Amino acid sequence: MHGCINNYMFNHLFIALEFMSKKYLYLSVFFILFLSFSGHSQELLSLDDCRKLAIENNKNLKIATEQERVAYYQKKEAFSKYLPEFSAMGAYLKLQHTINLLPDVITIPSIGSLPSMTIPTNGIGEVDIRNIYIGSLSLTQPIFMGGRIVAYNDVMKNAELLAKTQKNAQLRDVIAETDAAYWQVVSLASKLKLAQSYVDLLKKMDSDISIMEQEGVATKADVLSVRVKLNEGEVALVKVENGLSLSRMFLNQLCGLDISRQNTLVDEQSESLNINEDIAIIPNVDEALSNRPEVKSLEYATKIYKGKERIARAEFLPQIGFRAGYMWTNPNSRHGFEKKFNGGWNLGLVVTIPFSFGNTSKLNAAKAQTIISGLQLADSKEKITLEVNQNAYKLTEAQRKFTMSEKNLEKADENLRYANVGFEEGVIPTSDVLAAHTAWLSAHSEKIDAQIDVKLSAIYLKKSLGRDF
Repeated sequence: MHGCINNYMFNHLFIALEFMSKKYLYLSVFFILFLSFSGHSQELLSLDDCRKLAIENNKNLKIATEQERVAYYQKKEAFSKYLPEFSAMGAYLKLQHTINLLPDVITIPSIGSLPSMTIPTNGIGEVDIRNIYIGSLSLTQPIFMGGRIVAYNDVMKNAELLAKTQKNAQLRDVIAETDAAYWQVVSLASKLKLAQSYVDLLKKMDSDISIMEQEGVATKADVLSVRVKLNEGEVALVKVENGLSLSRMFLNQLCGLDISRQNTLVDEQSESLNINEDIAIIPNVDEALSNRPEVKSLEYATKIYKGKERIARAEFLPQIGFRAGYMWTNPNSRHGFEKKFNGGWNLGLVVTIPFSFGNTSKLNAAKAQTIISGLQLADSKEKITLEVNQNAYKLTEAQRKFTMSEKNLEKADENLRYANVGFEEGVIPTSDVLAAHTAWLSAHSEKIDAQIDVKLSAIYLKKSLGRDF
């Protein structure tokens, strides 16, 4: 009996252990998958990583790429105008009646004493061509088109270059926008750390002031003033957290990532950013005018309109073309409308002389477009010159602010250290300590803003100069 009970208990224990093993196995697999998923949902991204993702996923850049392809094939199509055109034609024609080459009755007039006679033809001249089949091959080769084909090819070549330039401009816009969003996230991430440090300092001070109140060396007003500052700091912390979340969403959208994805940027972990390369930028207006895609685009547009002007002028000139072909017909006329396919070749020159008064209006409109494009180019150069000078001034101003912020930061750190020591020793009032905390927060925040301003000013100056980022 004991043996049966032991076997029974052993079996149930084995089943329970097996169940628990499976349960832990499933939990382990689930935990591994969860970690794997978490690892994929969060990633460390550098500035170059964000640029690559933005370039790969930007819709406007993809549109510009397709527009470049369109311009390429249009240029190929324009070149084909130099080549002969071949065509084949086939036709079938159904007629209601046959053709009679002779009348039904032939009348012979009277000659001398011989009277006139009428002789019936009895369908001798009847030809059955009620079913006609026609086939032909033809070749057309332009010889002189007034310069239209050459001008059209120049227009399409410049149109392709224009499409490439516009794509390059779109690429620069994408990179600049991505860089600005990246540094905005870095700025807010640094401010989040700063706000958290500020709140931690105030919490420590709140704890200290509460103890001092209990010991009778601080008043209730001192406690309340610290707690008011603490509440303000916590509110500011929430605002920074919300701003950082929105900035991450915007950067993710630019990079083609899920907006809820929590990526960490490489420069978030840096205490201080390297701005030496940004400070070393030397502005040059001539460089900007030679490199800017906007200037190149307007230069190509001006060439395009000049080409259209030449096309409009070609409308006044005669056009000469060569034609050759071979035609088959059934019935064929070579052997009395024999019902067999037969044919022959043909050669010819075609000359067209235009007499349209509308061509003058076309030419004048093309000239006006050329003038407009030239004025737009001149206006663009003036605006670019102003933009380069403005961005150079902004970068210089940002550099000065950064230098001043570093000096202010040193003083604010030292002031806070002395204020904390004096507060602990009871020789500095609460209001002075809170003022030192506020100055410390402001100095650190100004340095963060100054660093990011230098970065952004350098980005916009490089963009205005037409340099690579």
